[in-house]
Amino acid sequence: MIYLYYMKPIVAIVGRANVGKSTFFNKICGKRISIVDDVAGVTRDRIYADAEWCGQKFTIVDTGGVELSSEDVFQKEIIEQVYLAIENATVIVFVVDGKTGVTQADEDVARLLRKQNVPVVLVVNKLDNFDTSTLYDFYSLGLGEPMPISCTQSKGIGDVLDSVVALFPEDATEAEVDGIKISLVGRPNVGKSSLINRLLGKKRVVVSDVEGTTRDSVVVPFKCNKKDYFLIDTAGLRRQRSVEKQSVEGYSVLRSMSAIEMSDVVLIVIDATKEISEQDVRIAGYVHEAKKANVVVVNKWDEKTMTKPEFTKILQEKLSFMDYFKVVFVSALTGTGLSSIMEEVDKVYENASRRISTGILNDILHDAILNFEPPSKKGRKGKILFVTQPSTNPPKFVFFCKDPQIIGFSYERYLENKLREKVDFSGTPIELVFKGKEEE
Repeated sequence: MIYLYYMKPIVAIVGRANVGKSTFFNKICGKRISIVDDVAGVTRDRIYADAEWCGQKFTIVDTGGVELSSEDVFQKEIIEQVYLAIENATVIVFVVDGKTGVTQADEDVARLLRKQNVPVVLVVNKLDNFDTSTLYDFYSLGLGEPMPISCTQSKGIGDVLDSVVALFPEDATEAEVDGIKISLVGRPNVGKSSLINRLLGKKRVVVSDVEGTTRDSVVVPFKCNKKDYFLIDTAGLRRQRSVEKQSVEGYSVLRSMSAIEMSDVVLIVIDATKEISEQDVRIAGYVHEAKKANVVVVNKWDEKTMTKPEFTKILQEKLSFMDYFKVVFVSALTGTGLSSIMEEVDKVYENASRRISTGILNDILHDAILNFEPPSKKGRKGKILFVTQPSTNPPKFVFFCKDPQIIGFSYERYLENKLREKVDFSGTPIELVFKGKEEE
C-alpha cells in the first residue's frame, strides 16, 4: 500500500459507533487527535498517529464506527475504510460497550474480524466501576478473553497496551523517515479529498458531493519521485459564524487549523467554477498568519470560465496581502496539471528552507539603505546596524537597530521587497524582526 511505507507495527481500533474508540485513541496518543462527539459516525476516515508503549513504537489508527445495518449514506464508504485499516493492521483492538452489552452490530463486526488473519484484542469500555461480571457475555463474540477498561477514568488502558505490544512480531522494525508534510485546506467541497485520491492513485479518503464529508484530518504517508511526503486531508473550513464551537463542524475547523500548524507546505485549494469568496481569502489568511509555505491550487480547471492570466489577476487582487504566492491550475477529475503540484511543493519548501549568509544579507541591507534610508522621528534616526538569519521555515531575519521603535510598517515592507528581489522566497512568507542594540 503506497500510503503505508514504513514498517512500524500498526494497531487498528475498530468497533461500532459510540463505544469510545476515539477516546481510547486519544488516551494512547496523550492528546486530542481524533474527534470525540456524541453523534454517531463522527470519525469517518482513518486517523493515524504515532504512539509508544514500553519502548515499542507503533502507529495507531482510529476508524469510523461500523454499523452494517445502518442506512447512513456514508456507511458503505466507512466500511471500505475500515477494511483498508484492517488489511494493513498488525493488531486489531475491537472496542465494545460494557454498559449496553453485546449488540447485533457487535456480532456483525466480530464476524468480520474472525475472518481476518490478524490477532484481535477485545476491549470492553465504559466499565467505570470495573464490574467484571458483565464481561462474560462478550465471550460469545468468539474473540478470546475480553479486557475491561474505562477510558474516561484511564483504567485498564495500560493492560490493553501490554497485550497489544506482546502480539507484535519479534522482527518488527521501524524505517525512520523524514518527509515534507503537506496539508490541503479550503472551503468544503472544493475537491481536496479528490486531489489526494488522484495524487495517491487510489481511493484513500471518503469523497462525496455532500459538503462537510471530511470532518477529521487524515495523514497519509506516500512517495513521489523517490521522495517521502505526508499528505494531510483536512475538514473543509466554513465561515466561523456559521459553526458552533462545540459542534462536530467546530472541531473540524480546530483540526484544520492544527493541520496548518503541523504542515511544512499548505495547499490552498480553490474552486475554479465559483467566484473567489471572502472565506477563500480568510483561509489563505490563516495560512499566511501561520507563516507556512504554500501553493494556491485552483481545482476543477476542466470547467474553466476564464483564462489563467485572468484568474491569476483576480487572485493577485484578492490575496494582495500575500503577493508571494504561487499558483497551479489542475483538475482532480481528469488529472490535468497534477504533476505541477508536487513540483511547486518542492520549490516552495526549498525556498522556505533557504538560509542566506550574514555577509550577503548585510550587502543587501547596505544597498537597501543607500536607496532609501530608514525613517526618522523627532530628530532620531532609526539606524539599522546589521541583520542575521537565525532560522528557516519560515526564513526569519533579525535586524539590530539603534532605535527599533522608529522602523515602521512601510519600511519593513520595503526591506522585505528588497530581500525578495535578491533571493527567491516565492511561495513562502518571511519574518522580519527588529531588535535594539547599543551602537558600538
